[in-house]
Amino acid sequence: MRSPVSLILFALPFTLAAPAPAAGNLGSATTQNGLTAGGCKAMTVIFARGTTEQGNVGSLSGPPWFAAMSKAVGAQNLAVQGVDYPADIPGFLAGGDKKGSAKMAQLVMQAMTACPDTAVVMGGYSQGGQLVHNAAAMLPADMAAKVSSAVIFGDPMNGKPVAGVPAAKTKVICHQGDLICAGTSTILMPHLTYSQNAGEAAQFAATAAGM
Repeated sequence: MRSPVSLILFALPFTLAAPAPAAGNLGSATTQNGLTAGGCKAMTVIFARGTTEQGNVGSLSGPPWFAAMSKAVGAQNLAVQGVDYPADIPGFLAGGDKKGSAKMAQLVMQAMTACPDTAVVMGGYSQGGQLVHNAAAMLPADMAAKVSSAVIFGDPMNGKPVAGVPAAKTKVICHQGDLICAGTSTILMPHLTYSQNAGEAAQFAATAAGM
């Protein structure tokens, strides 16, 4: 059971983080609506941010990864859609916000239906990783099988497979010393530095999609 004593430690790093632009390019914007805005791209990333992060994609892991992805597959080939959900502490303690998980599953299905030729990538950071696990389990088997890849940074469910997505198409990045990956609710510096893994995560997703 996660201890509420560590919740202050959990929220503090995000509270102190420097504000990021609310909208803009893939490398800095905290909000991305590339799917709901319309238009199909060769790759569509559905991303869930971490607890208390801003916008719908946050700033710590998502934007650096999207910037690396745009270089790996070409910005003209990439659409990024954030998951709008509370991203609050109760959701994290519950194993991932339920409505947010359902919203992520809905967005994955929307991308596959509206853009049948797009390679759909499910991504998440921290509580967003919980949403990836939960959303994948909600997908019909045929749609889960069509997921191009799943990428999770700082996974609270580290060690648990992403339902329906082959292990070869799943990449979970957990730093040594990241206690979130160890199943606690305490955030230390190793949980805040996944931007340094943006390149390897982008290459993984690009390779999985054959791009």
